[in-house]
Amino acid sequence: MSFTFSLRGLASRLLFSRPTPTTAAIGTRAALAALAPQSSITMPSSSVVVASYATAAPGSGRGGGKPSGKDLWVAAGAGRKSGKGKGPARDPRILNMLSHMAALTPRRLPAPLRMGRNRHLRHWTIHRAWLLFRRRQREAREGRLMLQHQSMESACEALRLTEGPGTRDQGYLYRVAMEKKGVYGHHGIPIEYARAQVDTPPRVPWNHDWKA
Repeated sequence: MSFTFSLRGLASRLLFSRPTPTTAAIGTRAALAALAPQSSITMPSSSVVVASYATAAPGSGRGGGKPSGKDLWVAAGAGRKSGKGKGPARDPRILNMLSHMAALTPRRLPAPLRMGRNRHLRHWTIHRAWLLFRRRQREAREGRLMLQHQSMESACEALRLTEGPGTRDQGYLYRVAMEKKGVYGHHGIPIEYARAQVDTPPRVPWNHDWKA
């Protein structure tokens, strides 16, 4: 209670001690008289109008006051305009930074999903079903690749255990295939035959008359 009454008393003292236009005018005349007692200039009471609280910013008058920071900035950039009728040119680095900062503002971020319980359960069920479908597709693809790799490994092992042709010893064809001699270079297979198969092949898909 004492704290409440003390705040109320402080507010009342501040309210009643607020200067009025009349008291401010009297105080101004007294201060001028004290500062210049020998002056013969007298100020009429009707010409002194002092407001207790100023509503206009300093320098906002038409004739006097210091220029603001905006006026100085415009005056400094008046000599370097980007084009006819446009304002001063801005640094592109500043524009780049501002664009990146604007992209992270909450106004451009997507709003969070606000769903009820049943709608959230439906959304969660569809999401889990899609993940399960993608996992099954991935496992099936990995299984096909594994079968192809095992088939290639079995073919290479059978080629390694094969003898011939003629009086060649075991593994001759495997060594020749793994060394890849004559595949690369000027006398190798033409690069045209190494391209991928397309849906519309040329009229002559293989040149049987070609010789190294």
